[in-house]
Amino acid sequence: MDRALYIAMSGAKQNTLGQAAHANNLANASTTGFRSDYTQSRAMGVFGDHFPTRAYAMTERPASDFRQGPLVETGNRMDVTIEGDGWFAVQGPDGQEAYTRAGDLSVDADGRLVNGSGLQLIGDGGPVVLPEFQSIEVSRAGIVTIQPLGENPAAVAEPVQLKLVRPDLQALEKGEDGLFRFRDPATPPAVADPNITLVNGFVEGSNVNAVTELTSLIALNRQYEMQVKLMKRVDENTAATTQLLANQ
Repeated sequence: MDRALYIAMSGAKQNTLGQAAHANNLANASTTGFRSDYTQSRAMGVFGDHFPTRAYAMTERPASDFRQGPLVETGNRMDVTIEGDGWFAVQGPDGQEAYTRAGDLSVDADGRLVNGSGLQLIGDGGPVVLPEFQSIEVSRAGIVTIQPLGENPAAVAEPVQLKLVRPDLQALEKGEDGLFRFRDPATPPAVADPNITLVNGFVEGSNVNAVTELTSLIALNRQYEMQVKLMKRVDENTAATTQLLANQ
């Protein structure tokens, strides 16, 4: 009985983890540049200094879906999306370099070039900070040029090249903040790729399929209910067995 109870208990627990992963995908169905997570379940044996008589269910996120999301036209020249493969290099909340597909750019009050999540873009000289300007332009090659405030229209400040990279996708993993980093912390930052081009006036939408995620949530919820019913049945059988032994 305890074996069935243990399997049902671990299955119910892992079902909740799977639901959390799909719920996170669904919650980011409208997040710019978001990449959804895959989930999978499998049986795992309990290993240790004993004969392996137990198994449990395990839910894991083996990888992210790197397929490109739909392009959404905004008409804003500061909105850019990467054409084909590639990533924007940004400074993550931990101060380290990370990678994203979100190209909804703007300049904050401190002159930092940031995306819609407030993450500072990295350029050829480090995190991009711009002086006060009258106009700004981002070229297809990722070069940011500005007309300094108070200067004549022909004057332009020194251009800044955004760091656009194309690392091996197999080496990347997504963190809890939604940014991608190298799976091996010892890996040096990716090298800029000059062949990556941008498309102005568009942002890349999330690649989440809302119907698929909702269907998966319903299926996992039903599996959870089945696991709970199994635990109740095991408890009932255990009580009945105890009663039979007591009556002997």
